[in-house]
Amino acid sequence: MNNTITWQEAKQSKICVWHSENAASAPKKVQIADDTIKADDAYKLCCEGTALLWRGDFQNAKQLLQALSRRIDRPGKKPKKTAATMLEAFHLHRQAQSQKARILGMLVVEISVGYHINLRRAPDVKAACEHAYGKSTENIVVSLREILGLIGAYEWHKNGVEIAAINNKIYPSYGVFSPIRGEYLDLVDKAPLPNPCNIAFDIGTGTGILSAILAHRGIKKIIATDNAPRALVCAKHNFEQLQLSNYVTLIDTNLYPSSNEKADLIVCNPPWLPAHPSSALESAIYDEKSQMLKGFLNGLNAHLTDSGEGWLILSDFAEHLGLRTCEELQNWIDTAGLKVIEKLDTKAKHNKPLDSNDPLHEARKLEITSLWRLKKL
Repeated sequence: MNNTITWQEAKQSKICVWHSENAASAPKKVQIADDTIKADDAYKLCCEGTALLWRGDFQNAKQLLQALSRRIDRPGKKPKKTAATMLEAFHLHRQAQSQKARILGMLVVEISVGYHINLRRAPDVKAACEHAYGKSTENIVVSLREILGLIGAYEWHKNGVEIAAINNKIYPSYGVFSPIRGEYLDLVDKAPLPNPCNIAFDIGTGTGILSAILAHRGIKKIIATDNAPRALVCAKHNFEQLQLSNYVTLIDTNLYPSSNEKADLIVCNPPWLPAHPSSALESAIYDEKSQMLKGFLNGLNAHLTDSGEGWLILSDFAEHLGLRTCEELQNWIDTAGLKVIEKLDTKAKHNKPLDSNDPLHEARKLEITSLWRLKKL
């Protein structure tokens, strides 16, 4: 989201372009801040909606951001509202996360043309910013938290993520969901392929990891689709790095290819939670009203060969949160004219189910990720 941010500095009025990838509005109140500000004072100002435009040492700004985060997470005098259900806990958790993001987003930095941060001990962020934002054309003001996030994302992009199923790396991009949940990749790698399996579709390819696994399993023709610009760039980069461009065709479209071509196998790993994404960056996590999930299911009959299979990779986390029931999912499958021939399950392997302080702990520890093998009735 681009608009302008204004402030007073050295008895002059200043104006600059405001940039926010999560579509946060430009702060209406801005105060210059540097190394002399105390964390408690900064916290009070940020909570009140005053942005702090940093003019001090960059590393000190990072420390202040951590101090603000600790104050947000610190148990206050007022007891937190206790959720009666997991659904209420989920909504309270999202509300708290949104409030935390708003407060932390109030510590902002100015970045000049060419992506230079003119602060002491500031890192070189040009490559990371160009990766996320494109070429620099103007001065911008950005939240420090966003800058640190895109620096981290760029490191992931440079170093890559080791994927055992392809004995190689995938290079995620800023704003594209990174394939760090290895359990669902194992399911795609080990599920029995339909026979024959000459052509496959990968719906909503993201980084391209599922296409890469299918190619590694010997499928010679794959059509990967996505309509998110960052995902398309990311997938293209990965297919080139993995030398899969002769096997995978990447198409910019929503869900299915527009051609009448059918596939022996169609895979989809939609966002697992049916809730409203508060920004474009959250669209890889939240599938509002299960639009992508339903679209995938409802399109299978028209795009599968008679002996073909659709593979739906989905966690039941939403069910444990009360966002969807297993009966609803089964009804959508039935309504789409499909039958389940097998469901392959695996437990989550990440560390979140072990964190008893997580407000969603009870749902996380029950989570199962499944590969639903679907066929036409």
